[in-house]
Amino acid sequence: MQSNKKNYVVAGLLALLAAGCGKQQESGDQIVKIGSVAPLTGPQTHIGKDNENGARLAVDEINAKGLQLGGKKVKLELLGEDDQAEPKTATIVAQKLVDAGVVAVIGHLNSGTSIPASKIYHDAGIPQISPSATAVAYTAQGYNTAYRVMANDAQQGKALGQYAVGKMGAKKIAIVDDRTAYGQGLADEFEKAAKAAGGAVVAREFTNDKATDFSAILTSIKGKTPDLIFFGGMDPQGGPMAKQMKSLGLTAKLLGGDGLQNVNFVKLAGTDAEGVVASSPGLPIDSMPGGPDFRKRFEAKYGVIQVYAPYAYDAVYALVEAMKRADSAEPARVLAELPKTDIQGVSGPVKFDAKGDTTGGAVTLYQVKGGAWQVLETVK
Repeated sequence: MQSNKKNYVVAGLLALLAAGCGKQQESGDQIVKIGSVAPLTGPQTHIGKDNENGARLAVDEINAKGLQLGGKKVKLELLGEDDQAEPKTATIVAQKLVDAGVVAVIGHLNSGTSIPASKIYHDAGIPQISPSATAVAYTAQGYNTAYRVMANDAQQGKALGQYAVGKMGAKKIAIVDDRTAYGQGLADEFEKAAKAAGGAVVAREFTNDKATDFSAILTSIKGKTPDLIFFGGMDPQGGPMAKQMKSLGLTAKLLGGDGLQNVNFVKLAGTDAEGVVASSPGLPIDSMPGGPDFRKRFEAKYGVIQVYAPYAYDAVYALVEAMKRADSAEPARVLAELPKTDIQGVSGPVKFDAKGDTTGGAVTLYQVKGGAWQVLETVK
């Protein structure tokens, strides 16, 4: 019986291999799997799909043009996974992609998921390029597999702190963060910069990335009479916070980072979004070298850009250019080429420093005027 069982197992494996080989011969292309990870369910679905669609647009274009590696035709296959913006889920998804044989990963969206997942990818020797994780800690771990294509929180927090005091005239500042790697990290950098610019922090509060009721926090802050509240977090919390600030009679201005600077924040906050200021790493879409054309192509296929789609798109192209230089999709060979990246992306030049951070790092400030985000200025 044991011998028969072994025979059945061997036969089954051979059948699976034959089926796989037949599929490859039928298409004539070698399949190269790339992972894409973001929250695809829950409150951050809108920006998660934005990331995935940016990556998918690049993959579809590259496949349409044709790609050859090692003398063979290659077809890229994007495996989209949902980490639900949860660190534990992120590690499970990361291992799932490693087991599925991906050669690289575009993601994750959040810093709080990118950081724990990065160890899984590092241990497997797989390149990871995040389009949107901004926490300094992500690339400070020393992993040669971790890269990002947008400015980090040190750059963004500095710009926000200086703008709050220098341009918005903030003297008394309250800070609230959602205790995620992104929200707390950005708030910490903002606090350092605001104090250095001469602002006084009169309150430092925290919530979480699932909360929607901030009345207790805001009531406590109101007693400190700040003229500006900085929120380190995402739009599902920022929108309700803006509404509750107005309902409680707070006259303080609301300032945030790229977690707020998207279409959904304005939708959630309604008329109470008016006057809110937020930053986003990089140039405004219409000022990006390939921005207007990218917007046209993306929106014809997927609808309105939320925020990170251009960066996910550029991350795929940076990865594929490294593959072309290596003439291989083998992760170790691609990793050897990634530090040499020097391409003109939709968002601007894409180059990496020794840590895997993007060089340059412009930050743009926006304000909601007439129900839409309007550019205030870009800091480089």
